[in-house]
Amino acid sequence: MDETRWWPMIGLAFGTAVGFAGAFGGFSAFLIVAVLGLLGLLVGRAMTGDLDVGALLGSRRRS
Repeated sequence: MDETRWWPMIGLAFGTAVGFAGAFGGFSAFLIVAVLGLLGLLVGRAMTGDLDVGALLGSRRRS
């Protein structure tokens, strides 16, 4: 299955969740949903191989 077709739907779901959190939960709920959404985005990109976590954390390969 082509993964690029799902990104707009995932973005729509995330935007809806952030909107509901901001509308009904207040600013703190909005921030929690936004931070968790960003964390989920980073994990998803790392799982697909688009993001090198070792390079972000500064680990070096030892040979």
